[in-house]
This record gives sequence, structure tokens and C-alpha cells, in this order.
Amino acid sequence: MMAGYAQTTASDYIVKTKDATKAIEESEYSPQDIVAHGTAAQPLDFVTRNFRYYSLCDWHEGMRFMVVPEKYDLIVKTFTDASTDKDVSSLPLRYHIMAYKGHSVSKDGRARINFYCETNGKNYYYEIPSGSFDDYCYQKQGVPTLAYLGDVDIARDKLMGKALVTKTTVYRVDSDTEEEGYVEVRVPMSKEVKVTAVGVGTRNFPVKIIVEDEKGNEFYQNVAISKTNSGMRDDEFVLDQARNAFYGSFDVLDDIMAVSDDVSDYIGKTVHTKFVTSMITRGDGRERTVRVPKMSSFLIDNVSPLHNGKYATLSLTEVESRRSFFKEISFAYSDEILDDPEKLNEYFGYIFAMGEGLGRKTSQAARAAIRAGRVTAGMSEDEVILAMGEEADRKDSATEDGRYRWYYKRSSGTLTIVFGRNGLVENYITPDENRKLEAAKKKGAKKK
Repeated sequence: MMAGYAQTTASDYIVKTKDATKAIEESEYSPQDIVAHGTAAQPLDFVTRNFRYYSLCDWHEGMRFMVVPEKYDLIVKTFTDASTDKDVSSLPLRYHIMAYKGHSVSKDGRARINFYCETNGKNYYYEIPSGSFDDYCYQKQGVPTLAYLGDVDIARDKLMGKALVTKTTVYRVDSDTEEEGYVEVRVPMSKEVKVTAVGVGTRNFPVKIIVEDEKGNEFYQNVAISKTNSGMRDDEFVLDQARNAFYGSFDVLDDIMAVSDDVSDYIGKTVHTKFVTSMITRGDGRERTVRVPKMSSFLIDNVSPLHNGKYATLSLTEVESRRSFFKEISFAYSDEILDDPEKLNEYFGYIFAMGEGLGRKTSQAARAAIRAGRVTAGMSEDEVILAMGEEADRKDSATEDGRYRWYYKRSSGTLTIVFGRNGLVENYITPDENRKLEAAKKKGAKKK
């Protein structure tokens, strides 16, 4: 058993999405035959910090695996009972946990990989088809049917309850009525979700990550993380299988991204904010500091190092509105950053992730006002956020007539934006007008 993890049984690793059939019928998602977007796994820090690839040559005794046979494996027998030297079907061994016990050579010179089955207390071995253990162990094949549980244990420890962001559009929901045991569902990219369960997936993609969106809909992806014994090469995670690499399906919202030593590498790249952060924006002849919502997408136009050498100014263009923003940021990472929230919130690899965040739709009529930082009648909520450069400080619920208000605090007072029942701006009340209204109210109260 791997150090640091409590003994777990086979049933602990079998997880399913809740209300599978109901979820398909009632959720906003529907099964569709679509092609996943996304690329092969990127070497970002969450994986490299926590998951090590073990070639068969590096396996150590006690490493744990689960027998998860595919249909082909039910025909071709993988394991041999060590007490009888008779081949055993994979079906009765399904979901049994095997602990690695090293390798040996039989009397007739055949190389064997040995296991102790925690589930039934028996010993088994996998006989290498040809050649010695040393010849075989450097190859990618590994041992068929075995899903590496070390990755599942670590993923469960590091990801349970964490916020992730979807990186593709195709996920799965468990189904007892389908031959494959699941149906594919469409999910919007860049959606924030929470991990509700982590269990075993398949031999190739051992970690099953179940997530839940804000409406309570659950879906999952089977992913390879360290790729230990997965039988997959890195260059095989392309097209539809790209989503089965961890970074093909998910980003960790609070992860620290690996940062290039050459900051010019980021010029011309698209990034998105992982958290609400402050930036400088210029519009209508004014400059002000605003809070930029998380998942906002920007194109990096330029990186200008500051005189102190530790910081640089990012010149950014918001992808949809084409509005300009500026932010002082540090590209220099050190371990002490993790212990200092202020430094962490100034570090490029913590604030930003590569690629686009949430797409926001703007009308052609609103874009000039957005670039100038002004709100006009007819704007949508997204357009107001882009124009103001931030979420509202306060939002009131809709009244009986369907109208509702957002409030932005400014140095000169409060800006009030009034939305109609159609979700578009009807009018707005400037800080100066709000002050006059307050003065009139006070004057009226004194007369009474």
C-alpha cells in the first residue's frame, strides 16, 4: 500500500454520477455526437507537482492497481493463478485490487510480473509474452487490464471539493440502460464546476473525476494523469482522446501555472483571469482602477519590464470588447510567494491561465461605449460588466414589475444601473444625480 493513504476496498473506487437517467432527461445537456475541442495535456504545475510517471522498471512493491478489463480482455486471459499455474479469466477478477510483488523468472525461463490480490487473498502473475523483464519494462505496454490506483488516491486527496474549469465540450453521465454504461453530454467550455467524487476509470484513463455544475448536474471524465501503466503515449492524446488527458478536460482554478523565463513568449497570447483581480482601464479620457471578473479573456499586446526588474506592465486587450487594460505583474516565482497572499496575487502564474475564459457577447452598437467605459441604454448584463470593467458592488433582486438595479461605487458617489424585465439597461442614474436625489429626500424629510 502506498504510504500516506488509508487502506481502501474495491467498492471505494467505484463512483457514479447521481440520477444518471434523470440527469439526461431533465438537465440542459443532451447527448450529441460532437467532436471535442482542446489539445493534448500541457505540462502545468498541478500534474508535475503531484503525479509521477512510473515506468514498469520503476515499480516498487506495494503499488496498487485495479483490474478493469475491456471487452477484449474478457476473451484474452491476462493473469495466471500462482498456486495452480492455470490462466484465469478477467471477468471474475473484475474490480479486484492487485498489489505489485516484484518480478521473477519461471523454471522454463519465462519472465513474470507478480501480484497479491487484496480482494481474495490469492497470488497471481502476468507472464511477459517474450524476452526478459528488463527488455519489456522500458516499453509502454505495461500490464493489461490494470488501472493504477496511486493516481486515483492522489487525485482524490488533492481534488475533492476543488473548483475546476471545463476545457472541452464532451463529458459523460453514467447510464445503466446503455451498452457502454454511459452517454455523452455537451457541456459549455470554461464552466466552473466542483469535484464531487473521484474513483477508478479505465486502464488507459485510470482516474474518473465526477464534477457538478451550479445547477447540480453531474458529469465526469476518465483521464490519464501520470500515465503510469496506461499504455498511452503522450502523442496519442489527440483529437477525441485529447480530452482524456487531464488538461484536455480540466484546469485547476487555483493552480499556479508554470511561467516561461522569457516573458516575451506571452506577447500575442490569449489568457484568462482565474480570480477577480484589479487592473487599470482607460476610457473617456479617464484612468481608473477596476475589479476584473474571473474568467475574463485578454490578448497580451505587450510586456514592459519596470525599472526595479521584478515587475512588468502587461498591456491587455479584452477579447470581446477590445477595451484596453493594464496590470503590473511579477513573473518571478519563489517558494516564499506561497506564504504571502499579497505576492501570490501579483504573480502572473497564479492570476492567469492560458486560453480563453468565458465568452461574452456584445452588440456592434455597444462596442464604442464599452471601449470608452460608458453604459448606455439597451446594454446586456455582459456588456455592462465589460463597460465597467468589473462586477457590480451590489445587485438588487427584481421587483414586481421585473425591474432590478445594479450599483457601482465610485469616488464621486454611486452609479445606479436600472435593468428592465428583458435584462437590458433601461436607464442609469449618475453619482451626481444620486446626490441630488438624496439631498431632495433629506430636504423633504425636514419639511415634514
